[in-house]
Order: sequence, then structure tokens, then C-alpha cells
Amino acid sequence: ALAVAGDDVAPSASRPKAQPPAPGGLLKAHATFYGGADGAGTIGGACGYGNLYSAGYGASTTALSTALFNDGASCGQCYRIACDGKRADPRWCKLGEAVTVTATNFCPPNYDLPSDDGGWCNPPRPHFDMAQPAWEKIGVYRAGIIPVVYQRFLSSIYSHLNYIYDPSASSSRLQQLMVLTPDRRVPCVRRGGVRFTINGHDYFQLVLLTNVATIGSIKTMDVKGSESPDWMPMARNWGANWHSLAYLTGQRLSFRVTNDDGQTLTFTNVVPSGWKFGQTFASNVQFK
Repeated sequence: ALAVAGDDVAPSASRPKAQPPAPGGLLKAHATFYGGADGAGTIGGACGYGNLYSAGYGASTTALSTALFNDGASCGQCYRIACDGKRADPRWCKLGEAVTVTATNFCPPNYDLPSDDGGWCNPPRPHFDMAQPAWEKIGVYRAGIIPVVYQRFLSSIYSHLNYIYDPSASSSRLQQLMVLTPDRRVPCVRRGGVRFTINGHDYFQLVLLTNVATIGSIKTMDVKGSESPDWMPMARNWGANWHSLAYLTGQRLSFRVTNDDGQTLTFTNVVPSGWKFGQTFASNVQFK
């Protein structure tokens, strides 16, 4: 298992060069797995989602290397991943299969090992340490690690189901990767509205956002108590958790949230005045 929460300090040693993008608008990376056959070992993680099943993410999740994690700003983003039939040993690759996963954890670097021999998550490598059930949809267990292609940003050329075909690959099978929508990342599909979980204490509200659709990640967040006419900016604390240092206990709470696509939604009085720390409140509003 590679994925754990933790800080990293990059040493001054030189880093291997990042790989160039793959043809067809896809990006190259590698993928390993962790968490066991049922994904139970992925519960928790550096994004703060806690129980991934009750949060709605299940085992379709991944930890990201430093190059992708972006200090937690990538939490909640979705990635479409397929085994790279051009680079992989065909024995270990399930060609024609792809999986969509949500970023829920951080895969820390291991500077005691070379980047190409165990230090898979060392910068600047883009790497996915996926929940085992998700990984096994595209790879054979015995391989342990496979080269992959992934997509986060989508092509602006297509707005329909697209198939990627690489005639130079070892297999001529079509690889169905995703439904493309113009100028957007791989969309996260969620049921219901955005949810807010409030932790912390008086003068420190730690708010976790879950079940965020479309791009999945949040750029800015503001809060307003029912006793104030003004919005107060919140700061990212860690992962998908944002905090405020205002005294808001006993007030109805509204949130103004902007995602990484620049869409802003206002969740008016989504938290009632009788709220208590540790509670989760589901809205009926969702990003589209």
C-alpha cells in the first residue's frame, strides 16, 4: 500500500524528466493499487472524506502523487484511466477497459527508492495509487504496476462518445475512454446535492465538502451567518476541508462556493440554526 497522508520535503537531488503527453489528448502515467480486494484500506485519506462508502465514493477512488495532488486542491477531481496498450505487456493489461475514479488521497514520495523502482510517487512522476477494485478493472493483479493513459481535461472538438484507436499499439481493439464534453475535465457524476459536514469548535468551523459534481474540486469558499450581512472568505485547511475563524455558533449558515471551472453556487441557509459540530447537511443544489 502506497497511499497515506503525510508531508513531504523534496531533497535537492535532480529529478527525472516528466513524460510527454500521449497521442490523442491523453496523458501518460503509471498506476498501482492499495487497500485490499474490498477497498477497505482506502477509508480515510488526505482529502478528509472519511468513510468513502457513506460519502458516496465507494471503491472508485485513487490517491495522487505530488505532481497531481496539488497540495489538496485536486481533491474530488475525477480521472478516466485506461491501461496503455502501447507501453504495457499485454499479459497485464485489460485492453478496451477504462475506469473513472475520484481523487480522495495522497500518495507520498519515497526518496529512499528510485522513481522507476518503488518510488512511484516521487516528483515529478504523475502516478495513481488506485483502490484495488478500480485498478483491477484495467489491470491484472499479478502485474502490480501498469502504464496507463488518463484524461482530466477533455477535447473541445467532440461532444459525443469518442473512441481512441492507436494503430501502432499491440492490439487493434477500440478503447472506449469517455463521453467527451467541450472544454471540461472528466465530469464527476453525483446523486443529489453538495453536502457540508461541520467540525471544529467555537471560532473555528472546519467544513468538509463532499458529493461535488462536474469538476469535483473547489477553488474558493465563503460563509455567511444569519446575523451578518457580509460574506466571509474561508481558507483551505487540508484536503477538501475549509475553515473559518468567525463565531458562527447558533446561526443559520449559508455558503458561496466556486469550483475550479469558475462556476459559483450559493447555498442559502443550508445549515439550520440548531446545528451541532459533527453534523452533515445535504443541499438540493448541485454543480452542472
